[in-house]
Amino acid sequence: MASKTGNWKARVLAAGAVGIVPLLIYAELARGDAIDRVLPAPMSDETKAAAPEKAVLAGGCFWGMQAVFEHVKGVQKVVAGYSGGSRETATYDQVTTETTGHAESIEITFDPKTVSFGTLLRVYFSVAHDPTELNRQGPDEGSSYRSEIFAADPEQARVARDYIAQLGRARIFPEPIVTQVEPLKGFYRAEDYHQDFLIKNPTYPYIVINDAPKLAALKRLFPSIYRDTPARLASTAP
Repeated sequence: MASKTGNWKARVLAAGAVGIVPLLIYAELARGDAIDRVLPAPMSDETKAAAPEKAVLAGGCFWGMQAVFEHVKGVQKVVAGYSGGSRETATYDQVTTETTGHAESIEITFDPKTVSFGTLLRVYFSVAHDPTELNRQGPDEGSSYRSEIFAADPEQARVARDYIAQLGRARIFPEPIVTQVEPLKGFYRAEDYHQDFLIKNPTYPYIVINDAPKLAALKRLFPSIYRDTPARLASTAP
């Protein structure tokens, strides 16, 4: 990411000061992504299970992804981390080189009796990220910001692929969906300072421009599953 032209999040973190990059720069670079729309529910979904399940999704910066799903009813915990590469290189400094194969991801622990995997995918494609962006989201570029679903089992893979095909047939998006679906091989928790980042830093310029609007869209478009109090990671067991 540091070698790409659009990795503004990493630059702000490296600078160590919120005000070092003016909001104007973020506003100029942030794109009008194909989000903030109600999508049809998946025609096929998982069979409801009794025990909590996990879903690992990648869709740009994990700050906003984590924040969105922490506000979904039935979600018990959301962890920011890395998937797609090895444990040995799963650190922010290494992932930002764009050479490790990782994507910034989130691991969602959810109660399938309250919210289904298909419903999580509906939020994922509707407001959490733009699935038509290849190796970028908003102002951030690189394969670590790719759109990818890391399926925990064959049923999750089936539901994800069926939903992508369903959305493609409906031609809801102006461009093709580029979201990949691959088996989950490992998820590695990100550094503590990345966890609950929006909750801890609501006025951070990157958050204000790129992520706060996603929360507003979730509340407006999905009122039946929106929860005001987030499933803050710091308040849950590891």
